[in-house]
Amino acid sequence: MRTKEETQMESVVSKLEGALLKDQDTFSYFLLVAFEASGLIRFALLLILWPLIRLLEAFDMKEASLRLTIFIAVAGVSETEIQSVARAVLPKFYMDDINMEAWKAFSSCEKRVVVTKMPKVMVEMFAKEHLRADEVIGSELAVSRFGFATGFVRNDIGSASDHIAKLFPDEQPTLALGRPVSDSCFLSLCKEQLHPPFTMNYPPRQNDIRPLPVIFHDGRLVQRPTPSTALLILLWLPLGIMLATIRIVIGLILPMRIIPYVSRIFGGKLMVRGKPPPPVSGSKSGVLFVCTHRTLMDPVVLSTILQRKIPAVTYSISRLSEILSPIPTIRLTRIRHVDAEKIKQKLSEGDLVVCPEGTTCREPFLLRFSGLFAELTDQIVPVAMNYRVGFFHATTARGWKGLDPIFFFMNPRPVYEVTFLNQLPVEATCSAGKSPHDVANYVQRILAATLGFECTNFTRKDKYRVLAGNDGTVACPSSLIDRIKTIVGAFKPFIH
Repeated sequence: MRTKEETQMESVVSKLEGALLKDQDTFSYFLLVAFEASGLIRFALLLILWPLIRLLEAFDMKEASLRLTIFIAVAGVSETEIQSVARAVLPKFYMDDINMEAWKAFSSCEKRVVVTKMPKVMVEMFAKEHLRADEVIGSELAVSRFGFATGFVRNDIGSASDHIAKLFPDEQPTLALGRPVSDSCFLSLCKEQLHPPFTMNYPPRQNDIRPLPVIFHDGRLVQRPTPSTALLILLWLPLGIMLATIRIVIGLILPMRIIPYVSRIFGGKLMVRGKPPPPVSGSKSGVLFVCTHRTLMDPVVLSTILQRKIPAVTYSISRLSEILSPIPTIRLTRIRHVDAEKIKQKLSEGDLVVCPEGTTCREPFLLRFSGLFAELTDQIVPVAMNYRVGFFHATTARGWKGLDPIFFFMNPRPVYEVTFLNQLPVEATCSAGKSPHDVANYVQRILAATLGFECTNFTRKDKYRVLAGNDGTVACPSSLIDRIKTIVGAFKPFIH
């Protein structure tokens, strides 16, 4: 085996599907693009054509099969929307399918090239940012002068050998990762070949032990839509919409103390650990519940457990969510002194819920906590919240947040886990001379330890720059037309 220093000077060309990714089949990724970039109709159409696509492959017409899949998935879709899905949705699903043995060999080399049979736009961001690839070779989508994909591609996987020859004009690539049958077009160009299963012991570079994790991701689908999963989702949708309607109505009309028992009948589950504090009495200032932020349901679930309506401070939830909310909401302005006065006033009236991350995060990471809450009270109760769903995510950065509660309640068996920690001792608060920054960091650490999560310094702005290409600033629609566009755009997962 070569030494680590010799290995790091090498180059590698790897196929994405079937090598860096365990699964050779790309159909589910096209289903994701169809659903997230276009809507339910295109998603269903592509699924209906799946038997034909498989039939073409069975007759060794793989090129025609791939071209048909690409055409159905993206024809008529805005190029910017495809890029948005490739940036915000697909990396999570790619990462879940990474072959770590292949990654060890890939990351051990200095120059890295990824070859894919998918359109380059669907893979390039993930390969370069998470796999640290230098180049990505794939087909190019043809785009009209109006910025919409035609559904055709300008070059195919067969031209990979030409691209590799241009990237390595003076010498052969050292290592190739791929399957001998499907990837022969470029394997023969390399000095050495590795085929699955990858068992050679290539020492990884010190900083490349694992791919860069996906901390932020968007999209409504929880599971990668294989044909069977996609069919199940389509069959469940009508039932899910009915179930969501029933659950929301129950939450609005029934008393809080009854909801935990009734929710079990309709598939919901609450798991509570720790001892919540009793309600405040007399002139005593209220308790500030500091929660991790997983979905917009966090404050509602907390109020349900405590069996009283506790107001929650919010920033970017939609007006529809405010209307549907069974608890009072206090909309913040992101102007520090104004928000501080609002929170102080509400605390003087009773308990309050705050999520200092400022936005949700789906992965096992906690974003940086704002220190504002620590300045305003020393009666702080940290609450670790987490949730599990089967079909649909209840958060979005690219879509309309008004559908968040509906998608949450459309899941067959949504589960919420709530852990109450002990109220912070006075010596751990600003009253004992601690800085708000130190208190916020301490609360973040103990909540992360409770959940088994990792603390980060990422903020709301970081999340929205990655997922939506903006800083997450919420602006009210300036006209009726803007409002109509916002509402119509919200139904993109269902229509095109």
